[in-house]
Amino acid sequence: MLAFNQSGKRLMTRMISSHRAKRTCLAIVLAAGEGTRMCSSRPKVLHAIGGKTLIAHVLSAAIEAGGAELAIVVGPDRADVAAEARRLAPQAQIFEQRERLGTAHAVLAARKAIEAAADDILVMFADTPLVRRETLARLRTALSEGAAVAVLGFTPKDPAGYGRLVMNGDDLAAIVEEKDATPQQRAIGFVNGGLMALSGNNALAILDQIGNANAKGEYYLTDAVAIARQMGLKAVAIETGEDDVRGINTKAQLAETEAVLQGRLRAQAMEAGVTLIAPETVFLSSDTKLGRDVVIEPNVVFGPGVTVEDGATIRSFSHLEGAHVGKGARVGPFARLRPGAKLGTDVHIGNFVEVKASTIEDGAKANHLAYIGDARIGEGANIGAGTITCNYDGVDKHRTDIGKGAFIGTNSSLVAPVKIGDGAYIGSGSVVTKDVPADALMFERAELVTKQGWAARFRAAKAARKKNT
Repeated sequence: MLAFNQSGKRLMTRMISSHRAKRTCLAIVLAAGEGTRMCSSRPKVLHAIGGKTLIAHVLSAAIEAGGAELAIVVGPDRADVAAEARRLAPQAQIFEQRERLGTAHAVLAARKAIEAAADDILVMFADTPLVRRETLARLRTALSEGAAVAVLGFTPKDPAGYGRLVMNGDDLAAIVEEKDATPQQRAIGFVNGGLMALSGNNALAILDQIGNANAKGEYYLTDAVAIARQMGLKAVAIETGEDDVRGINTKAQLAETEAVLQGRLRAQAMEAGVTLIAPETVFLSSDTKLGRDVVIEPNVVFGPGVTVEDGATIRSFSHLEGAHVGKGARVGPFARLRPGAKLGTDVHIGNFVEVKASTIEDGAKANHLAYIGDARIGEGANIGAGTITCNYDGVDKHRTDIGKGAFIGTNSSLVAPVKIGDGAYIGSGSVVTKDVPADALMFERAELVTKQGWAARFRAAKAARKKNT
């Protein structure tokens, strides 16, 4: 399964493996912000893009960049954020910042983790989900080359609102927040992206000297640069693109960031051999796995947990989540695969077919207008239009088992638990409540009654009543 550039991944794997072999790394992820501008009762970092929470994206990047130790700083009474962090990284240490006194204050909430003296310390923000492991690896490389502080910077079209990076040749002299900047400093276009790396040997000595003599009366992490310089230590700035450090504070920014991520995911998929007929209409999840020569038609949505194997086709207006699609299978148009759907090789799932928690074995077909839930459909079986597996009795779910080569006629209701044997035939319109043996014919319907001339007499009687009224 490929959804990324293989050569790029191999290169980064070598870089990250080198860091892991030689230098330990602690990633401190700051997740204490409430995100009130999101107009939501949900914490900002628990909003999602690409099927993953913002904090999940950041933690994944930290781990992939060699962050063997993780420290998560959460706000007061934010058990929900802590629970999400532990779900993603059970080994992470959780620290609470009771008072919001600035970014340096938040970092020092994780003092216990810092005191363990990792070689590299990455300070990351849980609302910047697009940061790439390659970028974090560059920060770590700067530390390994002798810097005590490495800062991620970028050059936006409009630098207003950002802290300015004051350079002295190749070295970073200081970061000046806009409210504290002189007019000359505000003219600088190279700005602070927020993410920072600190040498473990010097981190506490630098952080403990940060004061709050600034316009906001807060402890700015950005002051670490000037302090390091005063201590005779080296500080550098690593330039990256704006998307790497794109932060989220509003629902509009959430949507903009989703768009950037989708662009990345689509490009990676196409580079890996996937055909997207109308890329801008296809929405992928961060964990979507797509095989070579997969074809995806317009207006398809992939929720989390989907794997599509080589040569499969996903046709227009289909929605997939938690599903596995086998080699050469065909899904859609207008199909829905829900969690637990597992399609074998050359399976056909057609228009207006829904599959949930079911295994569809090789070569089986449900070409239109069917619901398959909590079932096994045997190899080569055919599910006619309008077929329903009646899996729910109002309290519990039950299984339906359909054998190899079975034929289910149109408009059949299979009332679970029930088993249809290999090669059995179910007549159209049947309600199946008992097991059907292999190679048997089962049909259930009322006796056909025909009354000659009844329709003409009925219409005449109706017309007479209308005339008399």
